[in-house]
Amino acid sequence: MREVIISENAPKPVGPYSQAIKVGNLVFVAGQGPVDPKTGKIVSGGIQEQTKQTFRNIEAILNAAGLTLKHVVKVSVFLKNIGDFGRMNEVYTTLFKREPPARTTVQANLPLEGMLIEADVVAAL
Repeated sequence: MREVIISENAPKPVGPYSQAIKVGNLVFVAGQGPVDPKTGKIVSGGIQEQTKQTFRNIEAILNAAGLTLKHVVKVSVFLKNIGDFGRMNEVYTTLFKREPPARTTVQANLPLEGMLIEADVVAAL
């Protein structure tokens, strides 16, 4: 069965997609960025604060499915500037301290002005 996951504590989708879909024991979280769900605006403070907000949004969606970041098995990170990799990674390592998930990180054109990072994840029950 396919189940749509929705969290009021994460930004609402800006297009025709769900925040996450649960299929079997897997949860696929759509790409999330550094948008504060309360204000609808991108957080200020550079790549590190944007990384924190991006993963707060992801965790809010996972929580709606009864999961946490500990359940994540795969992460894809999209950076506007690959030169931000080191500073992003400093925050990332605080989120996944032990047995981090598999990860891909690439440079990409991102959809919103001022957006420095987007990430999506797959989590397993």
